[in-house]
Amino acid sequence: MTFAVTHGQREGVPACLRLEGELDLGTAPELNAAIDRLAAEGHREILLDLTELTFCDSTGIAAFVRGDNLAAAAGGWLRITGATGRVARVLQVTGLAEVLSHEAQVADPATPAAS
Repeated sequence: MTFAVTHGQREGVPACLRLEGELDLGTAPELNAAIDRLAAEGHREILLDLTELTFCDSTGIAAFVRGDNLAAAAGGWLRITGATGRVARVLQVTGLAEVLSHEAQVADPATPAAS
């Protein structure tokens, strides 16, 4: 399986990266590079769409945390949305599902939704 990162730019919303395929040791550098590019362009709010992501190992989890730390250092945030199946399970087990979850109905994604 291959991996792809595409950038979807929409007016008035965070920069969105769509991930497709398997995120692992061999492909995480591609995600890191995409996040670094967005940060260098001045994007402080980054949304990762995981709808088409079929696999994520610990290297992928580390890339999510690294991206969140990079965005937070600039006063922004990195959030994830659309995870299903095994990817959703990994995010739940690691606790990142709760920490990085993006809820569309929340006005400020930097603020966790009330449970």
